[in-house]
Amino acid sequence: MTGFLGEYEATLDAKGRFLLPAGFKKQLPEAEGSRFVINRGFEKCLALYPVKNWEPLFAEISKLNDFDPKVREFRRNFLNGATFVEPDSAGRLLVPPNLKMHADLQKDIVLVAAVNKIEIWDSNKYKQLFDSFSPDAFSNLAKDVMTKDNH
Repeated sequence: MTGFLGEYEATLDAKGRFLLPAGFKKQLPEAEGSRFVINRGFEKCLALYPVKNWEPLFAEISKLNDFDPKVREFRRNFLNGATFVEPDSAGRLLVPPNLKMHADLQKDIVLVAAVNKIEIWDSNKYKQLFDSFSPDAFSNLAKDVMTKDNH
């Protein structure tokens, strides 16, 4: 599995295309740099998965019990809009219009490492996310998720 670190700014062109920042390209193994799956993120963002990271996740989702209504609801919401994307001849990735609208992406975007995927945020929304999050709230969140009781 490929893991990512970093936060990079990029720009969407008029057709909704962007260049994957060099900082992320360098983190992709050579053979994996050409095919991704893009879908809705859990917040008002998009998630970009290298296919190698998407496949095991999709396999897990495929194993879930289809007779459980929560599973069907989760699948619909998680897989809705998921699309394979590949760089064009100029190396740009196209954000499908429905996903661009979902994340309310304008011209300036931020690509953020999220372990096995890259989140794509509208630059202003990403800034608001952090402006509204105090150091104390972050400290409490870290305590909640990083304590031994949760592992």
